[in-house]
Amino acid sequence: MSRPLICMTLTGRTLAEDAELAKKYEKKIDMVELRVDCLDEDEQLYIRRFPSMVSMPCILTIRRDVDGGKFIGSEFSRTTLFGKALAFSQSDKSKNFAYVDFEDDFQVSGIQDAAMAFGIRIIRSYHNMTEPVTNLQERAKSMMKTGFEIPKIAFMPKTLNDVTNMFKEGQEMKQDHIFVAMGSLGLPSRILSAQSNSYLSFVSPEETIQNLSNIGHMTPNMLNDLYRFRTIDSNTNIYGIIGWPLVKTLSPEIHNQGYITHGMNAVYVPVRSPQVPEALSFCNQVGIKGLSVTVPHKEDVMFYLSDISPEAKTIGAVNTIVKDPVKNTWSGFNTDAYGFQRSLEEFLETTKLKKQKVAIIGAGGAAKAIAYVIKQMGGKACIFNRTLSSAKSLAEKYGFEYSDLSPSCIDKLNIYSGLIIQTTSVGMNSNGISTVETDPIHFYNFKGTEKVYDLIYTPAVTPVMRRAEQAGCKTCNGLKMLQYQGYMQFKIFTGEDYEDVKSENS
Repeated sequence: MSRPLICMTLTGRTLAEDAELAKKYEKKIDMVELRVDCLDEDEQLYIRRFPSMVSMPCILTIRRDVDGGKFIGSEFSRTTLFGKALAFSQSDKSKNFAYVDFEDDFQVSGIQDAAMAFGIRIIRSYHNMTEPVTNLQERAKSMMKTGFEIPKIAFMPKTLNDVTNMFKEGQEMKQDHIFVAMGSLGLPSRILSAQSNSYLSFVSPEETIQNLSNIGHMTPNMLNDLYRFRTIDSNTNIYGIIGWPLVKTLSPEIHNQGYITHGMNAVYVPVRSPQVPEALSFCNQVGIKGLSVTVPHKEDVMFYLSDISPEAKTIGAVNTIVKDPVKNTWSGFNTDAYGFQRSLEEFLETTKLKKQKVAIIGAGGAAKAIAYVIKQMGGKACIFNRTLSSAKSLAEKYGFEYSDLSPSCIDKLNIYSGLIIQTTSVGMNSNGISTVETDPIHFYNFKGTEKVYDLIYTPAVTPVMRRAEQAGCKTCNGLKMLQYQGYMQFKIFTGEDYEDVKSENS
């Protein structure tokens, strides 16, 4: 089966707007889909002209509201629109629609026969906007009324297992088909269409992507430039990151840029799941060879590993796993410690803490790596956490002190405030304004002498950092840590040093 095509869905209000967008992105896509249901009513009268307005194959789609579209008129009026759009076929096929999307329950023989007679290929579609579809092969075969249609099934997965099943069934399909898992869980189905043998993958222009924000489209630039969709084939090494909710991560940018710089046939994709077993099952089905592991899985994933590096065992958390292709087992490592120590040394301009007192905010997987590093560098720390038992468990491992994280800890925090390291997710994706919900130490008044390191990097200045800077403190976010730990992951995944080639080419 050939490489999947990239189809850009056009949801503008006018034909001219859609044609302009098709022109702008023509080098990034293979075809377009005209969503007639999104056009202004008077514009719908002239849709027959559209294939002549663009320089690539075009799908004619009039999507009903029950299928996630905006057409709310009668079936008679929709059928009439189909008829007008397909009428008066020209000998130059580039002036005609190349495809037409008919839903599985749309059975108008005259329209269907005309499309086939004019050489317009029929996409026979089924959409479930709320539930997964499990019997994809069976349903796809039943949808092929003539044997020449391309069955399209798009559904909203409930769990990552629904996406895994989609890949399994797609890999077993021999005939042309389009399988799409929508929403954030379904993102891999768009990037890895080649692995599900899907005929095409849909994208939307940046200018109108908000029109389809609920189904998980990405832009042509993202699919081509970040994920290098057109280079993915059966020989591509696939890596990724698992976490939940994994709303935003810069890891794909770091790793995919590394593959480009090193000339590797590889891609790195986000895999969202609240359950580690589901994520590993997906990886096994798709053939993912290595994973970054982020919240909340850094500790839970250890249960599913056959081997864990000594450092990761000591830390008690894993943020990197690789698969042994022979044994079919996973091994775990921790690169957070390396990334944090390297970035902290740059921030403090020293490699030793010389018994400096450090406040570590949080006691999760990230905090475990930070506590390990602080001990290695000779610091004295106090673990502050809302769940006191977790703080106690981590602190006693290194001979540190511990405290609850609340206004009552202010005296203890004052003692350990020379260096404050914020390891929780509180403040992530915030607007930078300090509140009880966005600032884990909102009750603490900075004196201006503290150094504050926040592991969060989105936003670049977190609420606690903003307050610290306003008081005159030196601050640092977690971007450098992310980069450095990613470089080490890259080496574990590929065996090559990320920065060597990068420095040679810079």
